[in-house]
Amino acid sequence: QVQLVESGGGLVQAGGSLRLSCAASGRTFTDYNMGWFRQAPGKEREFVAAITWGGGTAYSTDSAKGRFAISRDNAKNTVYLQMNSLRPEETAVYYCAAYKQSSATIDYWGQGTQITVSS
Repeated sequence: QVQLVESGGGLVQAGGSLRLSCAASGRTFTDYNMGWFRQAPGKEREFVAAITWGGGTAYSTDSAKGRFAISRDNAKNTVYLQMNSLRPEETAVYYCAAYKQSSATIDYWGQGTQITVSS
């Protein structure tokens, strides 16, 4: 079992920045790739960014790649998402996720942290 605890959400003005953290515990952190997803009201959960155990990264769109940065500190069992130039339409609950390379789905989810971007 892996426990994921997100922090760093809150209210920010459009154009502002936030840094999310996700602390993992329970299993070997480097066994898992880590990801960030978000879910806006009335919408499906969507992929934002991911990072492999070795540090390879992927982003949902070119826009996200230019404004967001995912990173991980394997010594601290923590993954981060730095978000810059936030937009009101990015208001959502942001979730941390852990999955093994061999997994077809997400193995573990965090409880989520709310980000509200005001215009």
